[in-house]
Amino acid sequence: MYRSMLNNLLIALSFYLCTLMERPVHILAIESSCDDTSAAVLRGRKVLSNLVAGQEVHSEYGGVVPELASREHQKNIVPVVHQALKVANIEPQDLDSIAFTSGPGLMGSLLVGSSFAKSLSLGLNIPLIDVHHMHAHVLAHFIENEEEKYPSFPFICLTVSGGHTQLVLVRDHNKMEVIGQTIDDAAGEAFDKTAKILGLPYPGGPQIDRLAAMGNPDSIQFGKPQIPDLDYSFSGLKTSILYTLRDLQKEDPDLIKNRLKDICASVQRSILDILFDKLIKAMELHSIREVAIAGGVSANSGLRQRLREESERRGWNHYIPPFEYTTDNAAMIGIAGYFKFLQGQFADSATKANARLKF
Repeated sequence: MYRSMLNNLLIALSFYLCTLMERPVHILAIESSCDDTSAAVLRGRKVLSNLVAGQEVHSEYGGVVPELASREHQKNIVPVVHQALKVANIEPQDLDSIAFTSGPGLMGSLLVGSSFAKSLSLGLNIPLIDVHHMHAHVLAHFIENEEEKYPSFPFICLTVSGGHTQLVLVRDHNKMEVIGQTIDDAAGEAFDKTAKILGLPYPGGPQIDRLAAMGNPDSIQFGKPQIPDLDYSFSGLKTSILYTLRDLQKEDPDLIKNRLKDICASVQRSILDILFDKLIKAMELHSIREVAIAGGVSANSGLRQRLREESERRGWNHYIPPFEYTTDNAAMIGIAGYFKFLQGQFADSATKANARLKF
């Protein structure tokens, strides 16, 4: 009991030293929600290091295998954290807090990161901060950058990844609300499943984006879902793509080979149309002119260009994250942890990873 009380006092002391004396906050962040093991060190909002170790083992399976992912995280986490501290030129005893992804994600992967973070936090007697993975994607926009350009509150963020598609109304760094989301599949999944149909290598989304730039987006028309309000659906689009290509192949058995670029451009156009139909509606409904994109699919060149065009047409102020902060990375976990640190929102050793953590 006394040891627990002493730990709490040390944590409180660390917090007040940083906030009252305005000392820079050093946070070690760990991200392990899926198949990338990442560690970063932040000084305030500035990223000192941000390392990501990928997992090539999944490429032969055409998708992430959860059991293999957790095993790879166990191999990678110690060297990745060690290297992140080395690159940042920070000693463990100089850290003020450790932030980690608590969910959502693959349970085995989350457990590796959360267990490591809790153990290190206990050993160093510094605060532990649990971070929601999707909150972190949104807050990546507040990482210090040379242009000093950050969204103003409130703003709407279109968050698009392999597992999530959400419209998020952001009122503050720690106050967000999902106002629309997919009721089935995510946009990133639609890209990847289509790539599989076309025989493209995993991950397929970037392959479609690359080929789409050389094709005609009006070449093939696919069915679009009719979903009320601000929610999305992509399962029907995937079915439409499958059946439309199947029917066209009856006339041209070499359709995919002969018109691959046009197919990719048409698929990308359909997905972007669905995304922006709801985004435009959300912006008008909430009378907001500040808009951002986030998540792995925000690296898509077509999505970025479409946001620029719509923003110019509609008078929006738009924000696009740097490529290194789009896919899963620990820097975004660190910035989310930083804003929770400022409010003293710490977790304890009983905090559990949650694969289905709600927004």
